[in-house]
Amino acid sequence: MIKLIITDMDGTLLDDVKNLPLDYFEIVAALQKQGVLFAIASGRQYYTLLKEFSEVKDSLLFIAENGTYIAYKGEVIHEDAISKSDALKLIDVARKIPNAFPVLCCVNGAYVEDNDITFLDETKKYYKKLEIVPDISKVDDTILKVTLWDAIDAETNSYNHFSEFESDFKVAAGGKHWLDVININANKGIAIQKVQKHLNIAFDETLVFGDYLNDMEMMATAKFSYAMKNAHPDILKAASFVTEFDNNESGVTKAIRLLFPA
Repeated sequence: MIKLIITDMDGTLLDDVKNLPLDYFEIVAALQKQGVLFAIASGRQYYTLLKEFSEVKDSLLFIAENGTYIAYKGEVIHEDAISKSDALKLIDVARKIPNAFPVLCCVNGAYVEDNDITFLDETKKYYKKLEIVPDISKVDDTILKVTLWDAIDAETNSYNHFSEFESDFKVAAGGKHWLDVININANKGIAIQKVQKHLNIAFDETLVFGDYLNDMEMMATAKFSYAMKNAHPDILKAASFVTEFDNNESGVTKAIRLLFPA
């Protein structure tokens, strides 16, 4: 019996214009009545997720910042911080990449030092609690993640600049224009394992949905691991199942309806 359902947001639960499936809240309510917990696993910040799911925030578990921050019913279950000295090294590299803009993601909000309009417009979609500061290296906050918005392509432009850090950090594209750098032992998969242990939920009681490279570790945490029909080729290979419909066709909720017939 499935007791925990976890889904990524962009390219998975949301369509390409960032809308939830029309039946999403109906599905969450029905699952709750059956004792099934619904969780959101996203690269977005916790405050953004709270705002986007304000109607059902007390019914959902949130895995934010690509697994570095977990909260349920207002209680922080886990956080995985990057040391300030390590963050400074990452920021220094990020600043030197052409057409890329760093974002310092912290417990109390996100911080940027660039005022490029396109960059800010994109960043505000995912970071509702965002502050522009003169120098992000001077920020005094608990650091969860260093991320970059890449105007060209995260995999082909930014990723190569961080290859020397891959023995110490998890470096993964979270979408075509986003690259995330977090602690080596932090990712959505490890976060799900912590949730499973905390709530005493087993591998074969877990269902996950994902579409991109920062969802890779998720696929190994659940008996029912679904790649979206539109997923990155590597996710399609890693998943046990593939949805019949893509994210623009409400692929997540349609798959859930098949698994939980009325």
